[in-house]
Amino acid sequence: MAAQEVVAERAGYKKTKLGWIPKEWNVDRIGKYIDIRSGESPSKFEEFDGGISYIKVDDLNNSLKYQLEGKFQVKKSKNIIPKGSIIFPKRGAAILNNKVRITRSDLFMDSNLMSITINLDLLDIEYLFYYILKRKLYKIADTSTIPQINNKHIIPLKIFIPPIQEQKAIANCLATWDTAIEKQTQLIQAKQTQKKALMQQLLTGKKRLPGFTEEWKEKSLTYFLDYTPRPITKPDIPFTKLGIRSHCKGTFQNKNFKPEDIAIDKLFRVKKNDLIVNITFAWEGAIAIVKQEDDEGLVSHRFPTYTFKKDIGNSLFFEQFIKTKRFRFLLELISPGGAGRNRVMSKKDFLKLKITIPKYKEQTAIANILNTADKEIELLQKQLTQLQEQKKGVMQQLLTGKKRLKF
Repeated sequence: MAAQEVVAERAGYKKTKLGWIPKEWNVDRIGKYIDIRSGESPSKFEEFDGGISYIKVDDLNNSLKYQLEGKFQVKKSKNIIPKGSIIFPKRGAAILNNKVRITRSDLFMDSNLMSITINLDLLDIEYLFYYILKRKLYKIADTSTIPQINNKHIIPLKIFIPPIQEQKAIANCLATWDTAIEKQTQLIQAKQTQKKALMQQLLTGKKRLPGFTEEWKEKSLTYFLDYTPRPITKPDIPFTKLGIRSHCKGTFQNKNFKPEDIAIDKLFRVKKNDLIVNITFAWEGAIAIVKQEDDEGLVSHRFPTYTFKKDIGNSLFFEQFIKTKRFRFLLELISPGGAGRNRVMSKKDFLKLKITIPKYKEQTAIANILNTADKEIELLQKQLTQLQEQKKGVMQQLLTGKKRLKF
C-alpha cells in the first residue's frame, strides 16, 4: 500500500472523489446552498446622498476581507445585496487578483461584480469566504479569452462541508491570522507615511539635523557626478541585462539574456553605486542607483552611467533625492517629446540640472536616517510575507481536514 494511503486511512477519515476527508464531513455542490446575483449598470441608479452604497470593482481595494462602503450612494429599493453576502469580480483582470469580500451592510453593485448569499443554515459565510479564497477565483473562472465567472462556474463547484460548528471554528482560527496581517499592513502603511514626511522635511532643508547649520547652495549635477561609460563588446554568451523600473522603483535583471535578442554590438558595464537613467523614460522616473546584486550588469546606450565624485556626492543620499517631486519635475523638463510615452531625455542637459542640497557630510547623515527607515519598513514587509505564507499553510490544513480543531 502506498505511503500516502497509509496516512490518509487513519481512523476517523473516509475516502471521496476529492480525496480523504473527516468522516463527519460531506462533499457537495456549492449551488445547493447559495443564491447567486450579478450587479447592475450604474445607469439604472440615481445618486442619492444618504442612500445605499453602490460598489464598483475598484472599491474592493479598500479592504482585505469586509467590504467597506463605496464612493457612491444611490436610491433604489429592489435587488439589494444583503449584508453578509460574498462579493467578487466576475470579469476582467480583477479576477486574477482574487479579491473576495464579505459585505458588512446592504448594498448595490455594478455589473462587473457577482454576489453569493447563503440560503441554508448548513454553511457558514465566513467558512465559505475562506474556501473560495483558497480555491482562487482565477482557477474557477473561464480564462480562455477575457477572464469571466458565471453561474455555471459556481453552481457545480464542489466544497467540503464540515459540521457547522467546525466551520465556525475554522473561520475563527483563520480570522486571527487576518487580524495579524491587517495590523501588520496598517503598521507598514503608517511607517511609509512617516518616511514620506521625513523625506519631505530632510531633503528640502525644512528640517535640519543637529550640528548642521551651513546654508545649502544650488549646484549643477555635474558638480556631483561624472559621466562614466564603460563600453564593452557584446558577449557571445548569455549575460545579465539590467533595466530600470519607472516611478523610481529601482532596477530589475534579465538573467541569461541571449546576445542575439539585442541588435547592437556594444554594451556598457555598470558598477555598484552608479547612477543610471533610462533616457526614454526618465520623465517617468526611470532612474536608479545600482545595487550590489546588479554589479557588472550590462545596459545599452540608452542607459547613461554616472559615478559620484568622492566626498562630494553620496549615492545613498541621491537614492532618496531622485524620488522627490522636484527632481522628477526636472527630469520631465529635459525630456521633450510628443504625445504618449515617446519622450527622450537630453544627456547633455541632465548634468546641467540645478539642485539645492547640502554638503557631503550632511548628505550622509540624512541618508543614514532615511535608510534606517527603509530597513525598518523592509523588515516589516518580510514579516508580513511570513504571516501571509503561514496563513496559506494553515488554510490548506484546516480546509481539507488534514488538521482538526477542538470546538
